Amino acid sequence: MAARLPRPRPPRPDLVRRPEGAFGWLDARLLHEGRLARLGPDAVTLLVLLALAADRRGASFYGRGRMTQMLGLTRGALDAALDLLCAEGLLVHRPWRPGHLDGVWQLLPIPGGPPRRPERPAGAGPRADAGGRAAAAPRRGPGRSTHIADILAQLGIAPDRQNQAEPERR
Repeated sequence: MAARLPRPRPPRPDLVRRPEGAFGWLDARLLHEGRLARLGPDAVTLLVLLALAADRRGASFYGRGRMTQMLGLTRGALDAALDLLCAEGLLVHRPWRPGHLDGVWQLLPIPGGPPRRPERPAGAGPRADAGGRAAAAPRRGPGRSTHIADILAQLGIAPDRQNQAEPERR
């Protein structure tokens, strides 16, 4: 059995985040199950806003006007993102009164039950490529990658190359 590599130290261990007071959270399965890539940048941005604004029950009360202003989205883009989050089963809405567009938005648990670990054959070590590096996650569905670099690229987020350590030279 291969030894596990130690966790990398953060560049600033003196500045490790610790939740104090209110804080937002998102289920890591959004990333690991490839849901972020399916949602696209507008819905992901909106999801982050709603998670940060939500109370402990996942409820937030921002109106559409405020959300468009805070996120820099058009009303059409915001409505499309809200519709997508609702269609994916990640968000529900209850209007203040019948026919009203604004109201309570509630983030829901990720559909599909509790998190699952992928099953691996007994004794199987981590997947690796020919160079001994961890292999990319398999693609799920046509053109759907769950590799973090692919997901970030699809979201238009470039990796921060300044903070990456130089590879060792021998």
